[in-house]
Amino acid sequence: MIGEAVNLPQKYLERFIERYNNSTRTSKQFTQKYRPILADSRASEGFNFFVKEMLYPIVAKRSLGSKIWDVDGNEYIDLIMGFGINLFGHNPPFIKEALQEQLELGIQIGPQIELVGEVAQLICEFTQMERVTFSNTGTEAVMTAVRVARAVTGRNKIVLFSGSYHGHFDGTLAKAQSVPIAPGVLPNFVADILVLDYGNPQSLEIIKAYQNELAAVLVEPVQTLRPNFQPKKFLLQLRQVTKESRIPLIFDEMVTGFRIHPGGAQAYFGIQADIATYGKIVGGGMPIGIIAGKAAYMDAIDGGMWHYGDESSPQTKKTFFAGTHCKHPLSIAASLAVLKHLKNEGPALQERLNQRTSQFVETLNIYFEQEGLPIRLANFGSVFGPASSGNDDSSDSAFSAIMDLLFYHLIHQGILLRGVGNFLSTAHTDEDCDRIIQAVKDSVEKMQQGGFLPKLSSKAF
Repeated sequence: MIGEAVNLPQKYLERFIERYNNSTRTSKQFTQKYRPILADSRASEGFNFFVKEMLYPIVAKRSLGSKIWDVDGNEYIDLIMGFGINLFGHNPPFIKEALQEQLELGIQIGPQIELVGEVAQLICEFTQMERVTFSNTGTEAVMTAVRVARAVTGRNKIVLFSGSYHGHFDGTLAKAQSVPIAPGVLPNFVADILVLDYGNPQSLEIIKAYQNELAAVLVEPVQTLRPNFQPKKFLLQLRQVTKESRIPLIFDEMVTGFRIHPGGAQAYFGIQADIATYGKIVGGGMPIGIIAGKAAYMDAIDGGMWHYGDESSPQTKKTFFAGTHCKHPLSIAASLAVLKHLKNEGPALQERLNQRTSQFVETLNIYFEQEGLPIRLANFGSVFGPASSGNDDSSDSAFSAIMDLLFYHLIHQGILLRGVGNFLSTAHTDEDCDRIIQAVKDSVEKMQQGGFLPKLSSKAF
């Protein structure tokens, strides 16, 4: 048994699992009932016999502001926040009104969407990019950005960095030595991917060595898995190297875009990429992906600028780009509401939220240190999670098992979260933060009493 292997108190564990199952029984029943027909990766993610009986998604019934209510009537303070979508909390009135207004007008797919020009203009204003196009998801946006870079440069190889996530497009699912990260991803799809060590100066030298073969360097400026690693110096050097080598630099701003700063990580670090991809927040909860960039690259989408009434015509060779639901009326209507709200609020919105998150994380870190616990959080703006050294901490089975148990204790206490990449929103109040902090303390105390965590008198783990 896993529990015996890591020397965990079985009786306490059994009692806690029973309580957890009782309070969320409908979610568990739902998962088991539909498992034969619903192939759901999230229902088995992180499978471990130690937590098997608690391994099921909480099934949500409704949401509002910072809260979610599940099918058993439990209330949770949500820290997952749609994996970073809900900067303004759940179901904010200004987005709800925009969606209702568009629903009254209809969902016209085929003709041009009336609002799309204004949305594109605002995105260019925020990001300082020259042109914009729309897709349905972040994965599609990254896929398109890479295709555009290859089309314009005529080169094949792409650089990614270790620890990054760029969606589930086969062409980015590579690890070191250009090896696919999962079955079903063909080796030839990742044969032109170089996976380099993020933040390592040696990676810059490798980029220089391959400069004549590289179509782009794709970077997640601050990785969700490593919020404590914010390599501004490396990013500045990367921009310089790619500029000198005429290699397009692509910023994946799915998480950082519009969150860390109105202009995203580019504005925060003072770096202008050639192409950037966005999604999540700007869609206001609706599916969206955005590819923005310099005209020299974005012209590959439509052939570039031309005018009516003269002899002008598209001059740039186009790559292929299409999608039935691209520029979906509901997504565009929600995006316009989001962008107008962000413009009206100004940078102070992000500044306040970033500061609140930093204070929240600091309070918890002080508590962990006082208790002698080997846990430390880090944040990049309003994104927070466990501080990472860049190594795979999951190799320590005892530590991993205990962190899993703490995770389930917090859910049982009414805090909905995941192991990495949690978010505060503008809907979270001081009372919410205080309640989360108290839930952490209560959970730690229970686990200490059950023999799962050391008490203050014992610093050893």
